[in-house]
Amino acid sequence: MRIADHRSDDIPEINLIPLIDVMLCLLIFFVVTATFDARSVLKLQLPRADGQPVDARMQPLGILINAQGRYFVGDREVLRTDVESLKQALREVAGEDRARVVLIRADARTPWQAVVTAYEALGQLGFRTVANATAPETGAARGSAR
Repeated sequence: MRIADHRSDDIPEINLIPLIDVMLCLLIFFVVTATFDARSVLKLQLPRADGQPVDARMQPLGILINAQGRYFVGDREVLRTDVESLKQALREVAGEDRARVVLIRADARTPWQAVVTAYEALGQLGFRTVANATAPETGAARGSAR
C-alpha cells in the first residue's frame, strides 16, 4: 500500500514579514539617532567678527622647569634658582599683567621643590590663574603602573 505524499503540492514561498520588521526597526533606529541640524530650526543672526590675531598678552605665560630644576620664563633662562630671581624674570616678561594665565611645564624628573618655588613666586607676584602642562599617558606606561 502506498501512502500519498502531499509535500509536492506545497508551493515554496519567501516570507517577507521578518525582512520588513527588520527594515522598519533599522529605519526607526536611524531616524531617532540622526543628528538634526539645529540651524535649520532656529533662525539666528550671529554677530560678526573681524578675526584679528590674539594679542600677545592673551597668550599664556610659559614657565619651563627642566630636570635639573632650572627655570625658563618665556624664552629667557633664569640664571639662579631662588624665588627672587624667578620673580624678577616674571616681572620683566609679564609686566604688570597679573590676570594673564601662567602655564607651568615641568619635566617629570624635576625636583618637587623647584615646582613649589615657581608656585611661591607666582603667588607672591599676584598671579591667580596657573595651569600645569602634562603629557598624555602612553599605553605602555599605563600598563606598568598597575
